[in-house]
Amino acid sequence: MMRPQSISRRSFVRQAVAASTLFSVPTIIPRRAFGANERIVTAHVGIGGQGSANLNLFIKAGASPAAVCDVDDLRAQTTAKSIKERTGATVETTRDYRRLLDRKDIDVVVVCTPDHWHALPTVDACSAGKDVYCEKPLSLTIAEGQRMVQAARDHGRIVQTGSQQRSDARFAIACRLVRSGKIGKLKEVHVGIPGANHPYEKKEPVADSQPPSTLDYDRWLGPAPLRPYNVDRVHYNFRFFWDYSGGQMTNFGAHHIDIAQWGMGMDESGPVSVEGSGQFHPRGWIEVSMACRLTYVYPGDVTMTVGQNQTDIQIGVRFIGTAGEIAVTRGKLVTQPVDLADALSDPGKLAGLVELYESRDHVQNFLDCAASRKLPICDVAIGHRSATACHLGNLALRTGKRLRWNPATEQFVESPDAEKMAHRVPRTPYTFAS
Repeated sequence: MMRPQSISRRSFVRQAVAASTLFSVPTIIPRRAFGANERIVTAHVGIGGQGSANLNLFIKAGASPAAVCDVDDLRAQTTAKSIKERTGATVETTRDYRRLLDRKDIDVVVVCTPDHWHALPTVDACSAGKDVYCEKPLSLTIAEGQRMVQAARDHGRIVQTGSQQRSDARFAIACRLVRSGKIGKLKEVHVGIPGANHPYEKKEPVADSQPPSTLDYDRWLGPAPLRPYNVDRVHYNFRFFWDYSGGQMTNFGAHHIDIAQWGMGMDESGPVSVEGSGQFHPRGWIEVSMACRLTYVYPGDVTMTVGQNQTDIQIGVRFIGTAGEIAVTRGKLVTQPVDLADALSDPGKLAGLVELYESRDHVQNFLDCAASRKLPICDVAIGHRSATACHLGNLALRTGKRLRWNPATEQFVESPDAEKMAHRVPRTPYTFAS
């Protein structure tokens, strides 16, 4: 796999500090940094489900939305009306995000599109001197993620991946306990993800049809292959087809595998092999797995088992060590020994634990970093590494083979089938500028 030059998170921090003492580059320092009272101005690309939720969080955090972009005119107009009612601001609406990148007043681009549309606007926004908050999974392919990391580094941009569990105290404390050796030597990690919740689980497929007049369907497809419109493939349901996403592996897996890698100390590395098997829809109505079991091997002989619809693996992350266990999911932290969980409510129990990046508000952390130019808690390189683990799992399921991976070079080791499937040729004209 051809890839841009790899730049680690640690190396980037050193380079950024050094550069700040030598140069004064207007495109690197946002205008808001010079005035404490200036509100960060945002443009929101994709304002369906998660996009709408993130818009609310940005407004709550004090950001000023100036524009919304969506290929569904009805969504864009409804959102613009809502912003006007809530803030009094009149925002620009458009189907084409590129119009927003030319605006000098916009500081931040928030990307909440379907997965196949994450890379292009993120790279273009970085090139235009904007900081980016991009939803998880960061990318549709490993190569896309590499390109997104390189764009952020080349242009000195702050890019936060929307893996908000990193800003939840339960997950952070779980990882601190594991990395502090409180359960002994880590041996195994179990990650549980849900089954495919597509409507076809409960009903027959519907026929292809003409898209609604309010939807720019060609632009919705964007870099994905051209195919007829089907109501059960767009909006939320995009995630169950390979052209647009990777199923629950890249949906909930992007959250829980991200925490697993944090707890293992693998933010700058990844697995060395993955293998497993999955169950798919018997009539092919959806393409992604409905159930699966995958085994990853990490440096240090730690294994991670990802289970989808597996009765012995609960949703969330379970760290298993030689002297105990820690299970964590949203709203719940369970430990063995049981008193380890006291760290959640007793600050005194945190004394002596390994320190990790701390954030209690994912959007606020990003906005703070956009002003300070420090890397955020789920920097683009971290999001890329977590997404890579998800993609490797899907490729192992699709090829039915054990895949070997070199996390240092980010290349497959003698896995030609996976190598071929790991690339996507984007549809013209929805391609990278260079």
